[in-house]
Amino acid sequence: MQSNIIELKKIYKSYNSGPQKVEVLKGIDLTIAEGEVALIVGPSGVGKSTLLHVLGALDIPDSGEVIVDGKSLNALNEEELARFRNQSIGFVFQFHHLLPEFTALENVFMPSMMHAPFSKEKEDYARFLLNEVGLSHRLEHKPGELSGGEQQRVAVARALINKPQVLLADEPTGNLDSANSRLLFDLLLDLNQKFNQTLVVVTHAENMAHRAKRTIQMEDGRIAV
Repeated sequence: MQSNIIELKKIYKSYNSGPQKVEVLKGIDLTIAEGEVALIVGPSGVGKSTLLHVLGALDIPDSGEVIVDGKSLNALNEEELARFRNQSIGFVFQFHHLLPEFTALENVFMPSMMHAPFSKEKEDYARFLLNEVGLSHRLEHKPGELSGGEQQRVAVARALINKPQVLLADEPTGNLDSANSRLLFDLLLDLNQKFNQTLVVVTHAENMAHRAKRTIQMEDGRIAV
């Protein structure tokens, strides 16, 4: 039986919009098993991305508890949270956020240098990951020389460089055409099988939901029952 790697308990999150307070997450309870593929779906504005950001410690909830691999994120200070994000979570966003002045290879192994010096082992692993995403022939190309689909595959490889336990993807196919969207989703599922990493994807592409092991439907800041 798979153990839960993510557990959210009574998560509330709000933002100030001018003089008004807008509640985004309204008492979320959620568990995700180790190695699971889960899609978070729902219309715009229901809190999907905010939920993902809370999962990855990019955002701190107003109240409630976030537990990842048995560790409560509530107990971590800013430095510890930064290390956690770098080493335990991989992020893939709608916009790839690649650094334009660096090559694909350099973009991939750069996160490995945040808390450790450069090593040949990490560079070799970056080469391996770029090969896994089908870009072994594009190592020395800069982002401006790559297609949109290729740039997003570099972003996926970058997210995996520190061998995270959890990969979080926020609308990763949002800027891709339908063909490249299917290819990227296939790639994410394939990597989930190869590396047994938990994969949580926020997406509007509900037509892909049947390919995930689990679909989490959100409505108005809550998990739909």
